[in-house]
Amino acid sequence: MAKSGGLSKKTILMIWGVILSPLLLVLILVLLVQLGLFGELPSVEELQNPKNNLASIVYSDNLEILGKYYTENRTNVRYPDLDPDLVNALIATEDVRFHEHSGVDIKAIGRSLFGVFTGSNRGGGSTLTQQLAKMMFPREKLNKFELVIRKIKEWIIAIRLEKLYTKEEILAMYLNKFDFLNLAVGIHSAAKIYFNTSPDSLELHQAAMLVGMAKNPALFNPLRFPERTKERRNVVLSQMKKYGFIDDETYIKYSKMDLDLHYSPEDHNEGLAPYFREYLRDNFLREWCSKHINPETGKPYNIYKDGLKIYTTINTVMQKYAEEAVAEHMKELQKEFFKECKSKRNAPFAWNVTKDEIKKIMTASMRRTDRYRKLKEAGMSESEIERNFHIPVPMRVFTWNGEKDTVMSPWDSIKYYKTYLQCGLVAIDPFTGYVKAWVGGINHKHFQYDHVKVSKRQVGSTFKPFVYAMAVQEGLSPCYQVPNVRTCITLPEGKEWCPDNSDGNKGTGQMITLKRALALSINYVTAWVMKQYGPEPVVDFVRQLGITSDIPKVPSICLGTPDISLFEMTGAFAAFANYGTYIQPTFVTRIEDKNGNVLDEFIPETREVMSEAKAYVMIQLMRGVCDYGTGARLRGPRFRLTNQIGGKTGTTQNNSDGWFIGFTSDMVCGTWAGGEDRSIHFNSMAMGQGASMALPMWGLFMKKVLSDPKLKIKGSDFKKPDELDPSLELDCSKYDSEYKENPDEIIESIN
Repeated sequence: MAKSGGLSKKTILMIWGVILSPLLLVLILVLLVQLGLFGELPSVEELQNPKNNLASIVYSDNLEILGKYYTENRTNVRYPDLDPDLVNALIATEDVRFHEHSGVDIKAIGRSLFGVFTGSNRGGGSTLTQQLAKMMFPREKLNKFELVIRKIKEWIIAIRLEKLYTKEEILAMYLNKFDFLNLAVGIHSAAKIYFNTSPDSLELHQAAMLVGMAKNPALFNPLRFPERTKERRNVVLSQMKKYGFIDDETYIKYSKMDLDLHYSPEDHNEGLAPYFREYLRDNFLREWCSKHINPETGKPYNIYKDGLKIYTTINTVMQKYAEEAVAEHMKELQKEFFKECKSKRNAPFAWNVTKDEIKKIMTASMRRTDRYRKLKEAGMSESEIERNFHIPVPMRVFTWNGEKDTVMSPWDSIKYYKTYLQCGLVAIDPFTGYVKAWVGGINHKHFQYDHVKVSKRQVGSTFKPFVYAMAVQEGLSPCYQVPNVRTCITLPEGKEWCPDNSDGNKGTGQMITLKRALALSINYVTAWVMKQYGPEPVVDFVRQLGITSDIPKVPSICLGTPDISLFEMTGAFAAFANYGTYIQPTFVTRIEDKNGNVLDEFIPETREVMSEAKAYVMIQLMRGVCDYGTGARLRGPRFRLTNQIGGKTGTTQNNSDGWFIGFTSDMVCGTWAGGEDRSIHFNSMAMGQGASMALPMWGLFMKKVLSDPKLKIKGSDFKKPDELDPSLELDCSKYDSEYKENPDEIIESIN
């Protein structure tokens, strides 16, 4: 018999059974889970190559980030790129024994269970590695038993992760994986979006705030709950003090600070070069991805998930100058157009546009809107949709002084936006073909149509240099004289085409040099040149210059009737600046995968179109435009550009389009301005010509570029080729002095 007051052996065994049974059950469950009885665990390959949706990044030529494309705005960083305060804050707050355990912290689990049984908060039992496992393989909606199994799976995954990765790699993976809200997935995006900095440059209080969000980002969202987030940040600082990562003085200093947010949301409408980034995404990369297979997925590359690295030729400094030049000029130009619209009967449309024509234009614009598409999908009839468009609603509209809250009907908003003049600017290095700046409009959020490469407009007199190139190819010098008289060309059907000068036949009958005729944009002389050589060689020539737009082989093209993109025209002019060699304009140099492996490199197509000597002659012809012709205001008090410049202005019928494409010895830039519709334009030639509409953008941009020594764009003299015939006349001053014409009047009166 057992001694009185003692426990029998059986009782003791039963007690131990009760104590050990849960542990034994857990061990059995762990074994069964590991064997896959409750579903497969991630393989070693899956753990070594975890699936992350990585943002594709667009880089400038100096490796600054221009933008990203993503479903999750995540860019992975390595451990050395993490600020030490960030790492210490994370360990102190989430897992102080991180460096002592192997994925599962038995001591922490015991502490957590004790807290459950006693009702006291003794901290969580999950290690950072377990939390990483949970993020890598997210939980679904589970019942209590499934939750237990899931927790055991996370233990096993955590232990496997610890075997596959170093502690430093696990910390980096954790911070790369965590979603900090507000499109900030991963620490790289979080540092940029909340503090406009990088993970290696976070200050202590900033690092503590981001770590504090790890407990519950929705609860500690600094944009919605700043005070609550600050309190949580101070808890993190307190933990760092508790475990010796900071001293009392540091804690006091930083706990008193405000959140110090520098919120910089990443939006495809914001930042540098939004028109370029959108064209790159929607056109170039869409096509490229469709032709290239990701070996990891067996499917075409996905720019939103596969973490591609796209290296472009855009120069951030030049892009900034271009956007500033566009904003400065277009804001002033818009003021003048608003003034004119006050007296227009059909504003913003021209006075001679009928009400029926306006209705057709407005209806066509209405049908291009998202609102129309959604109402159509909802089953509304055309009449119902139009009534809906006439109902006033609150909206936020664009102005040059910032967005404005107002109430107007969607129909009136379409008309309101048509009042704004649009523009395009593109700058290209003529010796490499690299596109350095791209501005496709005045504001990408409100006007998303790109006027650099997508839009095609009548080019006006900017086409004339291609015609004059025929004469130069035949050996005529810039000083060759022809009579400034009306020229008629007989068309195939027997009719005669006899264009007039746009200046009202001024100078008729006098002899004029080719150089001065191009400088003053004399239509009579351009038609004379076209008559000598015909349209076929002109079209063949522009094809060699990379222009692929439709150009009919008819004489009228000599005055710029074709619709061509600013991108094509500027690339063609670059061949003159490059002494006769055309280099296909290029804006992407290479594409890499997420690991830095080169997937594709882009080498521009190159061909010689003219000899160096002939191209130099063309340069001299186009210099006249800027020295004393329609581009002479570049020499005036506003721009004061004294270096050698070649170029050509252009104005289309009714002043619908204003162009200027110009080049120095090391940069070519093209500009265009006009209304959304060709029936929207200035009435007067003084404001509607290319010299007023487009040239000032060029002047403002190039003035900034030439003044920045870091860019090394010197604008030095054009180099005379050795092969140039020394007997060829280039200085036409002795002939031009005999031509009785007032350049100041010309500038104000012709295109």
